[in-house]
Amino acid sequence: MSIKTFREALNEAMAEEMARDNSVFLMGEEVAQYDGAYKVSKGLLAKFGAERVIDTPISEAGFAGLGVGAAMAGLRPIIEMMTWNFAIQAFDQIINHAAKMCYMSGGQFNIPLVFRGPNGAAHMLGAQHSQNLDPLLVNVPGLKIVSVSTPADGKGLLKSAIRDNNPVIFFESEMMYGMKGEVPDGEYLIPLGVADIKRPGTEVTLLTWGKITHLALRAANQLANDENIDVEVIDLRSLVPLDEALIYASVRKTHRVVIVEENWPYASVGSHLAERIQWHCFDDLDAPIAKISQRAVPIPYADNLEHAALPQVEQVIAAVKAVCYR
Repeated sequence: MSIKTFREALNEAMAEEMARDNSVFLMGEEVAQYDGAYKVSKGLLAKFGAERVIDTPISEAGFAGLGVGAAMAGLRPIIEMMTWNFAIQAFDQIINHAAKMCYMSGGQFNIPLVFRGPNGAAHMLGAQHSQNLDPLLVNVPGLKIVSVSTPADGKGLLKSAIRDNNPVIFFESEMMYGMKGEVPDGEYLIPLGVADIKRPGTEVTLLTWGKITHLALRAANQLANDENIDVEVIDLRSLVPLDEALIYASVRKTHRVVIVEENWPYASVGSHLAERIQWHCFDDLDAPIAKISQRAVPIPYADNLEHAALPQVEQVIAAVKAVCYR
């Protein structure tokens, strides 16, 4: 076990998989000569050479399509999007080709392809660089969706994503790349579709994923200290497939649910979670399901307005107290 930053854990995952399997390669803007826009690919060019760590032109649609073709030909591409906001340019390749090719070919073509990069708001980057795209892509059959919150989860889930024979959308965050945590050395895999209880509790289930998990944990610890409310925090980690069994088991234990998401509120991932929970756990609920989302506005550039648009600890605390009738 070693202490590593989030970017180092992702780098280690890619390096281990590239060393294990010669069909794995990395492609994207500035991933080679510049060591990556956020230094996630640092040192990989020197280690594996220019045929396996490839700088691309600024054309997301172009290199996403190249990745789909490479996957059809038997390779395992890792496509880095400098930010998922730019990946909107590649949605035709991701949604119409990567996601559908196995189905439309009657299973003749697997698409073992990972699209990875930072998603959601960072800090004062403006509306065109701050949106969270997981609600759009979870609706596309054929894609697996991962959103990680810790260095260890980053390594374990990225290695599993690279080995998967389906296209995997791997969401990261600029604000987590410098975050440090314990990471297992050597071979370490986390199966896709398995959520994690980041904080056990008995009174309220708090569902979240991605970097917002850390906000949820701060709120849960503050509630325990100030209000004596024991909150269970579940990090979904994988949005597709979804670990429904763990979610329902927690709800049947706590009888109360608060969902915290960095998504716009309408037709969001949280909306789907609320629908699933009320269908499967209706008789177990002692209070209505609460959902905290970001405001339904483009994320502002100004620091104070960005803060007002995104979920905050105070909102989580208020929602938990409300479902506990406190």
